[in-house]
Amino acid sequence: MKTAAPGARTSKERTGPFTTISGRPIEVLYTPKDIASLDYERDLADPGQFPYTRGIHPAGYRGRLWTMRQFAGFGTPEETNGRYKQLLEAGGTGLSVAFDLPTLMGRDPDHELSLGEVGSAA
Repeated sequence: MKTAAPGARTSKERTGPFTTISGRPIEVLYTPKDIASLDYERDLADPGQFPYTRGIHPAGYRGRLWTMRQFAGFGTPEETNGRYKQLLEAGGTGLSVAFDLPTLMGRDPDHELSLGEVGSAA
């Protein structure tokens, strides 16, 4: 941990615990000792191969870029549809739709719990 030591002295670490979304602990630093029992084919494999730990594309993202997305939900349905078409024609590779909270919750815009939330995605 020679590399991490100078930074640890000048920058305090947030209080943990640090875990993955599955609740597995995340160590401060991983070294070759941590992967001594790793089986390449079973645990890592080549890009594009199960278990996909190195990505789903055989060439990684050298041949296929990450999906570029832009939120575009505004105005009328016709205006939004036009914007989606414009983004795709300009080379966009994916679309993301952002709904306001009432829509996400399946509520009508005039429901009392929708007050102040219609049109807001924050």
